[in-house]
Amino acid sequence: MKETIFLSLFVFFFGALVVFYLVRLLIRLYGGKKQSESKDVTQVDFVVGTFHDLVSELKVKEKELEVLRQKAEDRAVIVEGYNENILQSVPSGVMSFDEELNITRINLAAAKILEVKREDAIGRRHEEVLKKPVTDLLAEKKTVERGEIRYTTPSGRSIWLGLTLSPLKDREGKTIGQILVFTDLTQLKALESQMELRARLSSLGEISAGIAHELRNPMGVIAGYTKLLSKKVDASLMPTVTAVAREINAMNRIISDFLSIAKPAELTIFTVDLRMIIEDCVHTLTAGRNDIRAHLTIDNLPAVKGDEVLLRQTFTNLIQNALEAMPGGGELTIISSAGDFLEISIADTGPGISEDIVDKVFLPFFTTKDRGTGLGLAIVQKIIVSHGGSVSVESGERGAIFRIRLPLK
Repeated sequence: MKETIFLSLFVFFFGALVVFYLVRLLIRLYGGKKQSESKDVTQVDFVVGTFHDLVSELKVKEKELEVLRQKAEDRAVIVEGYNENILQSVPSGVMSFDEELNITRINLAAAKILEVKREDAIGRRHEEVLKKPVTDLLAEKKTVERGEIRYTTPSGRSIWLGLTLSPLKDREGKTIGQILVFTDLTQLKALESQMELRARLSSLGEISAGIAHELRNPMGVIAGYTKLLSKKVDASLMPTVTAVAREINAMNRIISDFLSIAKPAELTIFTVDLRMIIEDCVHTLTAGRNDIRAHLTIDNLPAVKGDEVLLRQTFTNLIQNALEAMPGGGELTIISSAGDFLEISIADTGPGISEDIVDKVFLPFFTTKDRGTGLGLAIVQKIIVSHGGSVSVESGERGAIFRIRLPLK
């Protein structure tokens, strides 16, 4: 296509040059001294005829050139549209930036993953649209291959991104900007966490029965002697005996909770109305707490398949934790949203969770409470994982947010 256009241009300018010299020849012929009338007329007729023929041929070439130019433009539009269709159809997010880190292109997947609007993003500076650590990587202008970062979207959702950042070059190999390609790894990370948790629970289950047996045997003996003492000791010693019996019951409860974490969950699956469960839990646990303001946005909460008893235990633990985080009163907010997964967020306005322990809250026996066992959230995680979902926690400026994700199918 390019060679044809260049050839047509050459013919056009060559013809113009020929016309130019013919006109000069015509002028010279008219400007010279007159010779015979018949010879002059013959030369003029020849020149004029040749001139008209060349003009006609040049007009034809001009039309051909215009057709070729239009075809080239149409082809360029088609190629550009085809490339744009490919860019918008790929499931990975793609963003391009110029040398000043202004956004020049963003596809549909990128806009969806990062929760931005394409029309608002194009032409703006990268830090006006994106957040750290992506902005830091762009500012450093270094190549990143298969990196993984945690990113917070404008709605506050924490996601994992697998990304590649590389220079954007033109046909001559000159760097004209940067290109960022990324994928949402959040679900994959959740699956990895579930597999790791199941592996840990499997290992824990192998030794839990032996531990429970070794502990409960001597505890049973102690409990028996305690009952005998309660019947024979003086009244002055009864408070001591009662305290011993109370601690034995507490230890039995801890061992039972420990076993419930270690052994595989046996689910009794039915269709569960989560909205009713959450409303019942909130009503029961906030009774007598006039300093708590509850905000529930769960009217469109769909029913799910699951174990009603275990799911009720889950929401009871999470709501109870939220209320305990607000001893002086506050706001309890529960919001649901449905997409590929059902997501339920339980937020409080307490002091939140410090960053150095936020990754430990689901570990068995980890607690920040004076009399807590540290098993409540571990049980919650086990129940949700056994339902094929995931649970995570975020500590914001005002309190903590626990997010539960459950499959809808």
